[in-house]
Amino acid sequence: MKKKLISVLLTGVMAASLLAGCAATTATAPAPAAEEVKEEAEEVVEDVEEAAEEVAETAEAADGELISVGFAQVGHESDWRTASTKSCQDVFSEANGYDLSFVDCDNDEAAQKEAVRSFIEQGVDYIIIDPIIATGWDTVLTECEDAGIPVIVIDRTIDDSDKYVSWVGSDFLTEGKAAGEWLKAYAAAQGITEINALIIQGTIGSSAQIGRTDGFQSVADAEGWTVLDKQTGDFTEAGGQEVMESYCKSYEGKFNVVVCENDNEAFGAMTAMDNAGVTYGPGNDVILISYDACTAGLEKVKEGKITADFECNPLAAPTVEGVIQTLQSGGTPEKEILVPDNWYALADQIVDFSVDGNAQTMIEVTDEVIEAQY
Repeated sequence: MKKKLISVLLTGVMAASLLAGCAATTATAPAPAAEEVKEEAEEVVEDVEEAAEEVAETAEAADGELISVGFAQVGHESDWRTASTKSCQDVFSEANGYDLSFVDCDNDEAAQKEAVRSFIEQGVDYIIIDPIIATGWDTVLTECEDAGIPVIVIDRTIDDSDKYVSWVGSDFLTEGKAAGEWLKAYAAAQGITEINALIIQGTIGSSAQIGRTDGFQSVADAEGWTVLDKQTGDFTEAGGQEVMESYCKSYEGKFNVVVCENDNEAFGAMTAMDNAGVTYGPGNDVILISYDACTAGLEKVKEGKITADFECNPLAAPTVEGVIQTLQSGGTPEKEILVPDNWYALADQIVDFSVDGNAQTMIEVTDEVIEAQY
């Protein structure tokens, strides 16, 4: 039906063109009427050509033209990142109507910006960015804006530009506060009166690192806890082990809390404490707190290694697709969209606590909970 309509319109274009040609060749003298016919015929040609183009575009879309999406991912440094990548690849598949261009930027800030510029050159329909760090983005986002390509930011935030249509992710500051408020309530329940904490931070300058560090520190300051040291493990297992090995030597016998800003750092810290003879987990010398709550992280909670784990949900892609579909239909998506997070512990480590006056719920880690996790 669409092809027939295009054919009819193209026939109209040809007929109108002939009419314009006849008007031009049959005029013999200063004949205003002939000139008017020629002008009207040329206008008809233009109108019919435009209509034919619109119908052709509609027909192409209806025949299943894919929506092209470029995704500049941070890297592959953690179980969380792997789950985030897989979520996007599953959602933005050809079977779902998308053509995904994916770049693993391997924690290289310059490479990530070049990946975005490559997407601009490709002329993709949408760009998704999980920014390695929160600053230095205004220039490249301006280039996206000038190219007319909407940008959606996921997970980590961009702090020095608002030239994106939506951010989809977790509240890192709340995650940090939740860990601190849980520790406050748990220490009180256990009769622990003194907190001497070591923090293994994520990639410095990333919004996840900033939010979790600041959130936990705000509770530590309010409670008068001692934070002995903060060093970055870059969200990696190797980094967590290296930092914890240094801590075990520098602060031997002086700490009773270790806060790792993701599960992979916690895995590395556990290896270092095992090697140093430091016991950790419920009922032992050190309370180990982690973030992300990936499947392997929850397994360590169930084993009595991680005392509490605070989730950062990596499955943002379905929400991002909702943003794209809103834009496709001419709508305006929300500027900030939070994905839900949960807090996890074993039954004996679940305590009542609040964050900014809001009562929090913890989930007991069981085999069923682990099975359902990412």
